[in-house]
Amino acid sequence: MGKIIAIANQKGGVGKTTTSVNLAASLGVLEKKVLLIDADPQANASSGLGIDVESVEIGSYQVIEHSATPEEATVACSAPNVSIIPAHIDLVAIEIELVDQENREYMLKQALESIKDQYDYIIIDCAPSLGLLTLNALTAADSVVIPIQCEYFALEGLGKLLNTIKSVQKIHNPSLDIEGLLLTMYNSHLRLSNQVVEEVQKHFNNMVFDTIIHRNVKLSEAPSFGESIINYDATSKGASNYLNLAEEIIKKNQ
Repeated sequence: MGKIIAIANQKGGVGKTTTSVNLAASLGVLEKKVLLIDADPQANASSGLGIDVESVEIGSYQVIEHSATPEEATVACSAPNVSIIPAHIDLVAIEIELVDQENREYMLKQALESIKDQYDYIIIDCAPSLGLLTLNALTAADSVVIPIQCEYFALEGLGKLLNTIKSVQKIHNPSLDIEGLLLTMYNSHLRLSNQVVEEVQKHFNNMVFDTIIHRNVKLSEAPSFGESIINYDATSKGASNYLNLAEEIIKKNQ
């Protein structure tokens, strides 16, 4: 039975899409069958894996509004063992269109029922907001990975996200787990980075992944070539960070 993991944080620029793409690719390299769902209207996860976003005709929008099945929306991408349900800018409209729907928070969950068993992991790249799209992802997911940037405002907004997760657990998805907090964009030379790591580990203890994602030029370059860091430069620090994260998640779920 596949595990559905949402990658969520309402703050932008914390490494959500980077994590979604490279975690999916790393799990693929470790011979897991993975589906990546791009649930962000910016569609960066799609373009980051070589999908021409402009030409997407069936994607996450159609899957969420149930006008297409996940099978119809799934396409191959540049990462081995990874398929993707891409996004298109029209996903922006979904929040407005779902407002009057009955069970609107369950649309994605219902859509994924039919394919959940076909994959080892389904990764959902969430939009940087706590709107209906993210709510759908959290309701569909078994667990959530929360990327936290090693910067001054790292913990700002985290309380809000944890409250949202609590209310999703209470109302929509009692079995939703926190897979872990993932520290990203770490620079070992900066005192601030080290302070943030200490602070997060002190407050959240066992909830924090052992793996820390370092700032890495190759990680920033890879998406512009439509490739994961594993395809782009398997010897880079970024690649070894994400492979470690994938191993940590596999071990945790055995």
